Amino acid sequence: MSATRAARSVWFTGPGVVELRDEVVSDPGPGEIRVRTIASAISQGTELKVLQGQIDPALDLDLSTLRGSYGFPIKFGYASVGRVIDTGSDVALAPGDLVFALHPHQTEYVISEKLATRIPAGITPEAAVFLANLETAVNVVQDAHPRLGERVVVFGQGVVGLLVTQLLRLAGVGLVVAVDPLPRRRSLAEQVGADLTLAPSEDLVERVRAITDGSGADLVVEASGHGSALNAAIAAVAFGGTIVVSSWYGREPVAVDLGGAFHRQRIRLLSSQVSTIDPSLQPRWTSARRLAFARDLLGRLTLTPLISHRIPFANAAEAYARIARFPEETTQVILTYPDEVTDV
Repeated sequence: MSATRAARSVWFTGPGVVELRDEVVSDPGPGEIRVRTIASAISQGTELKVLQGQIDPALDLDLSTLRGSYGFPIKFGYASVGRVIDTGSDVALAPGDLVFALHPHQTEYVISEKLATRIPAGITPEAAVFLANLETAVNVVQDAHPRLGERVVVFGQGVVGLLVTQLLRLAGVGLVVAVDPLPRRRSLAEQVGADLTLAPSEDLVERVRAITDGSGADLVVEASGHGSALNAAIAAVAFGGTIVVSSWYGREPVAVDLGGAFHRQRIRLLSSQVSTIDPSLQPRWTSARRLAFARDLLGRLTLTPLISHRIPFANAAEAYARIARFPEETTQVILTYPDEVTDV
C-alpha cells in the first residue's frame, strides 16, 4: 500500500508576503524519484523581483516544478539540493544519492529523474546549491566570447557576477575589473580573482579608461540588476566592444542613452539568458552539456565563502526580509532543512 508524506513549501502570496504551506507528496512512479531537501539557495535577483511583484503577471512560468502565477500566489525557487530517499521503477539514481534540482523551496518532493542532476562525490550540498547560478554564469561567458588577454568590466558582484568574475579568470582574460556599490561584495570579488574593484561613482569611466590605455574595456558584463548600470557600461566599453546583459529587470523601466558614444562607437549590446544556447555554439553545445560542465566546475571555484547566511527553512520569511532590508550584509542566503519527515 502506498503512503503519502507531509511536506512544506515556500509560497509568495502577495507582494512581500512569504508563507509556508503544507504539501502532500506521493510515492514516486516510474521514472521518478523522491528527494528530501538538505539546502536550497535564494536568488537575490530573480526571486526578490518575483516576491515584490515586479514581474508581468501574464508571463508564463518557465519551469515545470513551479506552481501558481506571477500574479500571486506562486511557489518559486530553483536551487534545491537533497538526498534521494525513494525511487520508482526504471531509475538509475539510488537512495542516498545527492542531487540538484530546479525546484522551489520545499522539504521533500517527487520529480522526474530527468529533472535531477547527480552531484559528484566530494562536493558538499552547500557548494551544490550554486549549480543553477553557475550554469547561468557559464552561459554568460559563452555568450560573451572573451579572448585571451582582453580587459573586462563586470558590473554587479552578486552571486552571478562573482561567478562570472571567476570564470573570466579561468578563460584567460588579461584584466577583470569588478564594480559594485557594496564593500562586502567588492571584497569577495578580490578574493575570487578580480584585479581591481570599484564602486559606482562619477569617475568610474575615467578610472576604467585610465587602466586600459584610454581605450576602454574590450568587454563589459552587466550583472547588477540595475538598468542604470547600462549607461555606465556604454561609456566604459571600447570602440567596437561588446556589452553582455545578464540581468533581468522585470517590469523596471530602463532608460538607455543610445545616442553619442553608443551610436558612433559601434558597440554591440547582447542579451544573455540561460534558457537558450548561443547559436554559434549549436549544435555542438546542448543544455545538457552545459549543465554537466557547470557541475564539473563545482569543485574548482570558490563557492561556500560566498554564503553569508544559513537560515532554517521554518524561518524563510525572515530570510527574504533580511535580503531586502540588509543587502549590504547578504550575498548568498541559503535555507537549511530539518531531517524529520512525517508519514500521513
